[in-house]
Amino acid sequence: MECTLCQVGNTEKGKVTVTLERGDSIVLIKDVPAEVCTNCGHYYLSEEISRLVMEKGNEAIESGAELEVFKLKVA
Repeated sequence: MECTLCQVGNTEKGKVTVTLERGDSIVLIKDVPAEVCTNCGHYYLSEEISRLVMEKGNEAIESGAELEVFKLKVA
């Protein structure tokens, strides 16, 4: 698919690191499957992966984490 941000590159399957911030908490989720622009690096997550990333981020923040780093395990 054509990148909607740079409108030059096309996307390819890849993995990215997603950073979530809320208040004083930062959650880094590594190895997240995404469509990544070959030109600018902007990435797109599927609805399913977005939901999983948000669930894992919320769990980390609710546990009181100030900084949490982990790899996403997708079944």
